Amino acid sequence: MFCPVCNHKDTNVVDSRLSGNGLCVRRRRCCNKCGFRFSTLEEMQILELTVVKRDGRHEAYNRDKLANGIIHSLEKRSYTEEEFKQLINKIERDIQKRAAHNEITTKEIGELVMKHLEKFDKVAYIRFASVYRQFTDVNSFQKELRRMSPAKKIHKK
Repeated sequence: MFCPVCNHKDTNVVDSRLSGNGLCVRRRRCCNKCGFRFSTLEEMQILELTVVKRDGRHEAYNRDKLANGIIHSLEKRSYTEEEFKQLINKIERDIQKRAAHNEITTKEIGELVMKHLEKFDKVAYIRFASVYRQFTDVNSFQKELRRMSPAKKIHKK
């Protein structure tokens, strides 16, 4: 890896550690020429995965597209950058597991996102679900809210 200060191509890894979630590696590096120390992050990358769209078109998987859709649902919600990265990594891990023959449908991706968002932030889940499932009226929201928090049954003696 090139040094960001002197652009020398020889750098040594001085330390490597797994991040808190175990899905990426943080490496501490040192330039052999100028001695500058810097950190790099190595993350899982989903390679050669094709997404099958609702209309049958195929396109390459795009992590940024996934992240942007989730960011919109999390707008003005409280979360850290690390929590967000962990969420995306967990969703991608499940996408990787689910993809048969390196293909996955947008429907499968949407369901995985909703599964993880429901655990992560219920408001963001409702926002995402309302767009993904194309809620058309208040009743659609109410139905989903009832599903999320079913009324507790009172047992009479």
